[in-house]
Amino acid sequence: MANDLFSSSAQAAPAAGGRLSAHVYAAVKTRLLEGEIRAGARLSVADLRGEFGVSKQPVMEALRLLAGDGLVEILPQIGCVVTAYPQQEVHDFFRMFAGFEGAIAAVAATRSTPQAIRDLDAISARIDEVAQNPDDLVRARGYRELNRQFHEQIHRMAASRIITTTSRRMWDLSDFLINTHGAPHPLASHIDERQRDHNRIREALDAQDPVAAEAEMERHILETTSLFEEAPQRMGERAS
Repeated sequence: MANDLFSSSAQAAPAAGGRLSAHVYAAVKTRLLEGEIRAGARLSVADLRGEFGVSKQPVMEALRLLAGDGLVEILPQIGCVVTAYPQQEVHDFFRMFAGFEGAIAAVAATRSTPQAIRDLDAISARIDEVAQNPDDLVRARGYRELNRQFHEQIHRMAASRIITTTSRRMWDLSDFLINTHGAPHPLASHIDERQRDHNRIREALDAQDPVAAEAEMERHILETTSLFEEAPQRMGERAS
């Protein structure tokens, strides 16, 4: 294949589709969220069957689940391709996402506890360690995983299963858009500034200030769109 589907750690998979399709789903989803497969790339059913040692049915079921997540499209006469969203839709998504996460942060601020803040600080310390790694790929993957943990801790502060379940799919789309629609590993060179945002969010949560927590979170998410604006320049630099 033109796009190497090399192995990667998988996230938790859904129960639907059986163990084989769940395994394929989880592995391919992780590759998509980490940007190992770029937007517009074609996914070969035959290649996936060979790699995972399964029949066509589990692969197709996994791809249907990914299509339901908005990460791939199954097109007649073409096959399965990684979804490529127009830039305007990407910006629209992050505006919506910013408002949603801001509202979660406001709720979390009213329910934060000293222990919850300590747990948040522990995750933040691990992000600082990852930021020191000289390897772009290690920094990008480490930050993606720990950033999710940081925000999931805020969701736990909000103490709402509905919030957590609804937000999870948005975070998947966020990771997917950042890593498949922009320059390769864009966050690897932005961890320090993202951490400054995290620190401001943390201070608002610790102060139990819902207004500040909401504003800081919204700003943090909205600033993600700058990664797409700088992507053409960075990709041009890589090609020159």
